[in-house]
Amino acid sequence: MHGAECNIGPAATSGSDTCTDVDAEPRVSYQLYIDGSLREVTDVWFGESLLRVLRDQLGVLSVKDACEQGRCGSCSVLMDGRLVTSCTVLAADAADAQVTTVAGLGVGGPARAVQAAFLAHGAVQCGFCTPGFVVAVTDLLARRPDADEDEIRESLAGNICRCTGYGRIIAAIRSVQDARW
Repeated sequence: MHGAECNIGPAATSGSDTCTDVDAEPRVSYQLYIDGSLREVTDVWFGESLLRVLRDQLGVLSVKDACEQGRCGSCSVLMDGRLVTSCTVLAADAADAQVTTVAGLGVGGPARAVQAAFLAHGAVQCGFCTPGFVVAVTDLLARRPDADEDEIRESLAGNICRCTGYGRIIAAIRSVQDARW
């Protein structure tokens, strides 16, 4: 938000016309560890979300922006190994954490197996939700490699796909479990 917010006009009481310069809100600079690299974040509003800083300041576009309310999972990342929706985390709170996006999961191991299985099983249609799903599934398989279908569905309840109907996503996950990457 830029510019001024004003309380002016008939609703304002006499002598109470006020304007607040929102550009004067506190701005900060810090460093973030993103996918193993130290990145400089400069002159951002102290209350900015990790999602906005990743995308707008650092150009990390693999982290998708959809609901900005933590309900869809499109912006899922790992923060110190814990799955979070980056839209619900203050970027400044991630300053001492290791943030891993889908791009930082690596080219081998479970993340690669998950990506290959998504392609092989048609779990990727429009692809918008895929980075968040890959991060969430990789996290799940690291924690619970033998998760049953109910556990899989429960762990992915925070990720929304509007294209696949989830059957293909579940099949992809099961194939990764069967292959044991």
